[in-house]
Amino acid sequence: MKQVFSKYFRDKDIQQLIGRQLRLGVIISSAIVLAGGLIYLRRHGHELPAYGAFTGVREGLDNLPGIWNGVLNNRGMNIIQLGVVLLIATPIIRIVFSVIAFLLEKDYLYVVLTLLVLGVILLSMLGGMAG
Repeated sequence: MKQVFSKYFRDKDIQQLIGRQLRLGVIISSAIVLAGGLIYLRRHGHELPAYGAFTGVREGLDNLPGIWNGVLNNRGMNIIQLGVVLLIATPIIRIVFSVIAFLLEKDYLYVVLTLLVLGVILLSMLGGMAG
């Protein structure tokens, strides 16, 4: 498998693929945040903020189904939140690509270390959902 893999892909090719994924992730998430910001400003730019009352996180901005529902309803805050979620997901996807690359190279030490990093990140993200 390594011979087939090395025949078509070199380490430089994998690094370029990962770099392209990172660039695209940042560009796409930035464009989504910009679009959501423009929609939000168009609808709410004239409103004055109520600094006397703290309302906290609006319903639907703290979970993926709520964010997606707001995106489908063309709500600016939800579109901005989707862009932020995609920005957070970009380096996580990079780690998954790295695991695949290390598996194809049969570099199992780095597979284990990269999976450990991925596990720490995922546990940190999911650990905050309990409270």
